[in-house]
Amino acid sequence: MGVDGVAKRFPVRHSLFDRLAGRPRRAVHALNGVSLSVRRGETLGIVGESGCGKSTLARCLVRLLEPDDGRVSFDARDVAQLAGAERRRFNRRVQMIFQDPYSSLNPRMTVRQTLAEALAVHRMRPKAEIPARIAELLDLVRLPADAADRYPHEFSGGQRQRIGIARALSVEPEVIVADELVSALDVSVQAQVVNLLLALQEELHLTVVFVAHDLRLVRHISHRVAVMYLGRIMEIAPAAALFERPRHPYTRALLDAAPEMDPAHRRPEAAARGEIPSPIDPPAGCPYNTRCPHAFDRCFTERPEPTGRGPDHVAACHLMEFGAV
Repeated sequence: MGVDGVAKRFPVRHSLFDRLAGRPRRAVHALNGVSLSVRRGETLGIVGESGCGKSTLARCLVRLLEPDDGRVSFDARDVAQLAGAERRRFNRRVQMIFQDPYSSLNPRMTVRQTLAEALAVHRMRPKAEIPARIAELLDLVRLPADAADRYPHEFSGGQRQRIGIARALSVEPEVIVADELVSALDVSVQAQVVNLLLALQEELHLTVVFVAHDLRLVRHISHRVAVMYLGRIMEIAPAAALFERPRHPYTRALLDAAPEMDPAHRRPEAAARGEIPSPIDPPAGCPYNTRCPHAFDRCFTERPEPTGRGPDHVAACHLMEFGAV
């Protein structure tokens, strides 16, 4: 799966006062030329601060949102061009698990009805075999068989997220896009759900795009990690290399800001200075230039392109050219 130069903008309400004053229409620049690839069988972690565009990118991957510019491809085909049976096949092969298990399930449908609907719409099984497949799915996500005839409000948050996973797996996808899979859950059950996803990935040979803001969790689950800031990719690298030898100043700031259990390792100073610029009016040049302690003249006028010292570790920073990061 590939993303090439994807941009997404959301128009801001144009008030009567704005029209009378002759002000141009404004938009939130959620994605600004994102490019990356997702390799078959891997887990790609996507991290960044709130509002950086992680969830918007996830929704573009599954076509819940259509990019304004750029291209999302699957099996070397532009998914925006798919229609009819090909569109339905793509929807089956690329599934999304949503952040909030409380609102992503229909409260008026039992688990059996929810799973049966997905199986029937995509014609995954003959009608007579659907009950047996539902039992298989519940066992796959470690839920008891009697869960099938209960409603979402009868489950805990962790159990609801397992139902969401079962619904996604019911159509036998190849790619799972998990948007903040455990952020709405208690810490006590987060590890259970993440370990379940890891086990299912290995068992079913899934490709996973894991969107999260918890750096330790991303390091645990991901093969590669992409760092986003203000709608752009700042750095992409194998998880071990990114956490041990970050190249981009923003990645280093994110890692420095992560909570430390050992008081001796805690930093007294702020990891990143200043506030995130408004996505309505992003800065010219490098989007991190307003907060970067290493910014120089070129950073304010020229957008840095991803540069690497190897095939797998690239960062969008002018200092890469001089070997300074």
